[in-house]
Amino acid sequence: MWSPYGKERHHRRAARGRADRPTGSAILAHARSAGKTPGPSGIGRPPILRRPVQRERAVPLLAASTPTPSLQQRELALFSLYRVFESALLALLVFSPWGEMLGKVVDMPIAVSVGVGYVVASIGLLLHARRPLVDYQAHATVGVGVDIAVATLITHAAPEVAPGIAMLLLFNIGAASLFLDFRTSLLVAAAATLALGAERIVGLFGTGTFDRPFAEMLMFGLGFFAAASLSRLLGMQVRESRALADRHGAQAANLAEINELIIRRMQTGVLLVDGSGHVRLANEAAILLIGDAGAPGEDGRRGRTLSELAPPLAMRLAQWLRTGNVDSAPLTLREHADVMPRFVRLLAESDNTLVFLDDTSLVSRRAESLTLATMGRFSASLAHEIRNPLAAISYATQLLEESEEIGEADRRLLQIIHQQCVRTNGIVESVLGLARRERARPEHVDLVSAAHAFVQDYRLIVSADNAELKISCDQPTLRAIIDPRHLHQILSALVNNAVRYGRMPGELARITLRIEQAGECPTLSVLDRGPGIPDAVAAQLFRPFFTTSESGTGLGLYIAHELCRANEAHLEYVAVPGGGGCFRITLAARPGLLRH
Repeated sequence: MWSPYGKERHHRRAARGRADRPTGSAILAHARSAGKTPGPSGIGRPPILRRPVQRERAVPLLAASTPTPSLQQRELALFSLYRVFESALLALLVFSPWGEMLGKVVDMPIAVSVGVGYVVASIGLLLHARRPLVDYQAHATVGVGVDIAVATLITHAAPEVAPGIAMLLLFNIGAASLFLDFRTSLLVAAAATLALGAERIVGLFGTGTFDRPFAEMLMFGLGFFAAASLSRLLGMQVRESRALADRHGAQAANLAEINELIIRRMQTGVLLVDGSGHVRLANEAAILLIGDAGAPGEDGRRGRTLSELAPPLAMRLAQWLRTGNVDSAPLTLREHADVMPRFVRLLAESDNTLVFLDDTSLVSRRAESLTLATMGRFSASLAHEIRNPLAAISYATQLLEESEEIGEADRRLLQIIHQQCVRTNGIVESVLGLARRERARPEHVDLVSAAHAFVQDYRLIVSADNAELKISCDQPTLRAIIDPRHLHQILSALVNNAVRYGRMPGELARITLRIEQAGECPTLSVLDRGPGIPDAVAAQLFRPFFTTSESGTGLGLYIAHELCRANEAHLEYVAVPGGGGCFRITLAARPGLLRH
């Protein structure tokens, strides 16, 4: 036979089964603790926007289909506290002189015993209700049984207060039915009706007449059944609605967590700026672009304004607020040269503005990588076809140069053709070398020994009349982690660049390889005494195909930079005060120290 209680037991078993299984939020919390972002199957609650970044908390994907035990325990404790209040009123009726105003007690020994016993029992039930893992149905059954027994005995000891006691019992039966199944609720109502009816029958044998009309007893009996039934049915509906609300609330919280995690991990910077220019929220990408806005102040605003963090961006925002238009030129924020801002009004009636910062350098690097990869494959497949025409053109040019009939103007044109053939062949060789680049095999290398070996090899290739190459190091040995072959290629590219551009006109190229320890990381610097590099040119040194020379390929420094990245090293240009240039390689002393 179906009953609401059977349905409820099914819900409780399902809830316990779900509680035994790890929820999506638990999977997400574990992935976050490992520093990874779970896939779609493990998405749970990261920041979106951070305020500042706090420990990410997990939110259950599905709430239990019944109220949480702590909530139901609070309800049971509140009902038990109300029972203590009832017992206090009963004790007042028995022991206080004002109790005669409510009704005359005809059997004082029974009234005193019941009053004291009810106070003790109600306090005991209250303490039991506050214990963890209490059985709610058993507790409610015992409690309402005590209420029925007390109501029956008090009605017998003080017949004049019987209607009031019956009304109190009516409420207790209805409240207890919230914790009982439907069948037990009806049994409790029947027990209360029979108990009061039995008391009237006992009174009939004692006095020979009914103290109250039979209709009154019938109405209270029907009231007990009605209170038990309606309370149980309404309680089930309330709990189902509450469970549904809990599930929807948990799902909404999870959606908020997912949105926060997505925006936090976005490569696009996101800022929320209020009407006064304070940065209210910022994700990780935005903090990398403009810096941390600080902790929120007492008024809820972040500690710094947008004009303090990024004045050019604040000016661009002010222009957009005034005119509704924005300049399409990229902005320079901190060390990032190419940032494209976009502005969106959060709400029509709000002063808050969402600022999106797109780091266009990421797109540029991807485009460069795609271009180089495509060019490498193309050059590898057509290297033979490219080199053969170049060789023929170069050979024909040399033959024409040997002809005595060629004038000086034509001879100059032949020299230009020969130079461009050499340059084109160099570009093909560089691109092929980049395309054939093997995976780095870093190992512990003594930089001092490697530098001496490189200088010896380089002096066999370059005449001492063109360059002076020396080593500066205060330590006999200094170890770092790098692929030795890649280190040789990097030094070759940097020294060749210094020999070509790092000299004053008419002077010998003086190049120094300086090896030193900078904190935890060893560094190897290539210094020259040339005219230096302007800031505008220095910002583009490591871009592919960028060159200031007609004969350069623009790939030497780029390849050196990429080889450093492959070995978890960092290559940068440092201006030297007083003239000259310095390319500094910062290497790792142990694996993972400089991992980007």
